[in-house]
Amino acid sequence: MTRPVLRVLGTAVTLNETIRARAEADLGIDIEFTILDGVAAQQTAVRSPGSFDIYDHWFHSLDVVWWAGVLQPLNTRRIYDWDQIIHRDQALRMTGRADRSETMPLSRLYVSPDRHLGIHRTEAVTALPGVYNVDAFGYLPAAIDELMNGEPESWGWLLDPRLAGKVALVADPTIGATEAALALSARGLAQFEDPADLSINEIDTMVRILIQRKKAGHFHTLWQSVSDVVPLMQAGTVVLGSLWASALSSLWSRGVDVRNAVPAEGYRGWHGCMGLSVRAEGRALDAAYDYLNWWLSGWAGAQMTRYGLYVSASDNVRPHLSEAEWSFWYEGKPASVALPGPDGSLVIAKGAARSGGSVLDRISAIALWNTTMREHNYLVRRWNQFLES
Repeated sequence: MTRPVLRVLGTAVTLNETIRARAEADLGIDIEFTILDGVAAQQTAVRSPGSFDIYDHWFHSLDVVWWAGVLQPLNTRRIYDWDQIIHRDQALRMTGRADRSETMPLSRLYVSPDRHLGIHRTEAVTALPGVYNVDAFGYLPAAIDELMNGEPESWGWLLDPRLAGKVALVADPTIGATEAALALSARGLAQFEDPADLSINEIDTMVRILIQRKKAGHFHTLWQSVSDVVPLMQAGTVVLGSLWASALSSLWSRGVDVRNAVPAEGYRGWHGCMGLSVRAEGRALDAAYDYLNWWLSGWAGAQMTRYGLYVSASDNVRPHLSEAEWSFWYEGKPASVALPGPDGSLVIAKGAARSGGSVLDRISAIALWNTTMREHNYLVRRWNQFLES
């Protein structure tokens, strides 16, 4: 009998060769990763539900993908550590400073018999909670510390004219727009009732200002993949920009002194998840559940932790980390020894402390969660005009 083939669609945030090879070896199946940027992965899921078995993305994308009818509910009775997720995943119920319960990941988790989503517990869920984190921007302290003269770190730095030509902004409309809205608000250039859910007029205002800044040469790049921005920061061509944990890890492994900001306004929070294609059945469906359970068993989570991410089933992760690693990444304590990155090279210096503190400190300081706005279609059209201007 031939080995099952499991097809996983997602982004480079969680899909990497080390994970794929280890899962293949442990599970005895063939695994194919389709790695796209966030927008392309979401579009592929909607348009080609037969092209994947697992959709590895973010909870906010379910606002589009779930309602497109391309995912089947996941049966929690087939997830061995489901109770651990519910009790240990500190981000599921958190609103941070946002104080909007409808944006927290839990609001998109449980599936009622009529396929509507909510916080009331059932045995059917939209997707399996996986990794989560808070994001901000990163910068090269040697290049801008003197320029900023001790000013509190702020999203407004993304639009600071003193950094013109040396700023990178993420091109993803869902993420980039919220970061831009936070930056505009912080600099007093525009005011938004809710930067995570802009109105049409607010979108127009934001895009108009961004186009003006782009034409004036403020943005050095609008990046699609972290592989685009890492070499620019390594070279010092970009000194500040939207950065994800994987980019920070990559820069640290290259010996680049890059700082992960703790914005005065708060973080942008996100939560990853893995859903099942509505077309997955038989051996493919069984292989998908095997993969999900393997993913929660600890080894993969430890790898993600070394990228700077948190994992839902954290009890399983801890035995795969040294005490020094757990204390640094989850508890926010100074590193008692130099710590390895995901490739095994030492990237965290002894005595360093994670910016923002412990996992609870960081998720309590979320300004907004990644969210698909009610005017998402309009936002995408206007955002593309900004990208093409």
